[in-house]
Amino acid sequence: MNAHALTPRFSRRSGQAWARFRAHRRAWASLWILAGLYALSLGAELLCNDKPLLLRSGGRTFLPAFRSYTQDALLGNGVHTRMTDYRGFLADHADRVDAVVLAPFRSGVHQTFAAADVDPYRRIALDLAPVSHAAAVQFTPNLTILHAYGDTNYFTGALAALPDLLRDAPDFQRGVAARLRNEAAPAIDLPFAGGTVSLAPFAPRPAPPASFRAILRSPDHIRPGRVRVAPARVAEALAAWRSLSKADVSNVLAAATVARGGDWVAPVPVLGASTNDPIAEVRVAYETVSWPFRPVPGHPMGFDSSGRDVFARVVYAMRTSLTFGLALVAATLLLGAAAGAVQGYFAGWVDIAGQRFTEIWAALPFLYIMILLGNTLGRSFGLLLVCYAAFNWIGAAAYVRAEFLRLRTRAFVDAARCQGLSSARIIFRHVLPNALTPIITLLPFALVGAIGSLAVLDYLGFGLPAGSASWGELLNQAQTFRKAWWLILYPSLALFTVMLLGVFIGEGLRDALDPRPYSKLS
Repeated sequence: MNAHALTPRFSRRSGQAWARFRAHRRAWASLWILAGLYALSLGAELLCNDKPLLLRSGGRTFLPAFRSYTQDALLGNGVHTRMTDYRGFLADHADRVDAVVLAPFRSGVHQTFAAADVDPYRRIALDLAPVSHAAAVQFTPNLTILHAYGDTNYFTGALAALPDLLRDAPDFQRGVAARLRNEAAPAIDLPFAGGTVSLAPFAPRPAPPASFRAILRSPDHIRPGRVRVAPARVAEALAAWRSLSKADVSNVLAAATVARGGDWVAPVPVLGASTNDPIAEVRVAYETVSWPFRPVPGHPMGFDSSGRDVFARVVYAMRTSLTFGLALVAATLLLGAAAGAVQGYFAGWVDIAGQRFTEIWAALPFLYIMILLGNTLGRSFGLLLVCYAAFNWIGAAAYVRAEFLRLRTRAFVDAARCQGLSSARIIFRHVLPNALTPIITLLPFALVGAIGSLAVLDYLGFGLPAGSASWGELLNQAQTFRKAWWLILYPSLALFTVMLLGVFIGEGLRDALDPRPYSKLS
């Protein structure tokens, strides 16, 4: 009997599964989107770079984005140190440049910006806060003022008219009479001088009072406001605050001009219509540049704590994460498939010994080993990949072992043995292709897990070397700088998007490789 005739038609089945996967729209679209993002990240130097992609100078062509050049090669000044400041070169030696091609985003992954680079985008902070005024006035029963205390200057102009106002208020008179009779009475409020005059709730006392006290409060119709605008738009922002007079607006504009000079500015008072005491104040401050700094034109995702462009680091981190994930998945598949195939095919004492070794190996503390090796050998991409691959193959080996234990008793395996084929040929040529279905289904989820694991290690500080572009490292900065929302939003969004696409692809593969929905007997 021909072993090839008894071997299941893997190529035909795989073609049918691929057709079903393509019919799964969400998974198919996710595959293309993820492939496009990875392709974009592979060309990160063409997208985000502080060096020219191509430079023509003195009849020579240079590729600074891909090669290093000395100052002598570009300037002919005899200095053989590496040229790093290409932005300064283009600004100071424009006459020597014949042609230049720059990246769409002129920010390098390791480029550190200075405060002067974002100075044109600093904003004026305007805070409108109401100023409260309150005073207490003690009255005799016939509404003669005994004394007043508190912020009486604010109410000086209207205080003389207060007794007449109270005499013409029946509710107020009844409340005063109840208090003088030592009877319980509720609080009473009357409008006065744009604000209120109030009597506090009264409870009976051991002896009736000989006088009563009224509380005066300034108006509270001014709502607090806060805006952050460019210096050129301060007047436009102030127009929205209708409680400000033209004189107030002029004072705030003058204060904004002083603030731009770097001087501290006292709060600008907002005067009421009939008093010289302020009813509100506007605090004016010019934004200071400190890292991390918010998004500005040309840097859509802001800057990190070292003054580096977050967009460039997110793009480069995507390449690092996906490359690490794909390499780890490939290593996991190779190691796991080999270990699981040997255990499942030979079974017996080989399987038992392999299982005991796997249990011992899985019990080793991965994180401690990672920390120890990182401190001893130094953190690197290769070390991280080797350590993860050394522990990540166990799950794949278990799946392959189970499939081999199921397939080793099939007729096509017996036929291959009868023909005298070697164990290695039977394993890799006949059995392994039919045992890969659970592994293929597992691959996208393994990719998602690898990317998440790298982000976690970088977040904890045990991952890639310091300074490497990493989503986890940006999230670690976000924990320190809680107000820098861009440090948590954009890396989290990138991590979530990539992991979600991987899950969608995994679901599509699982549905495409599951034979039950497509069985003719169901």
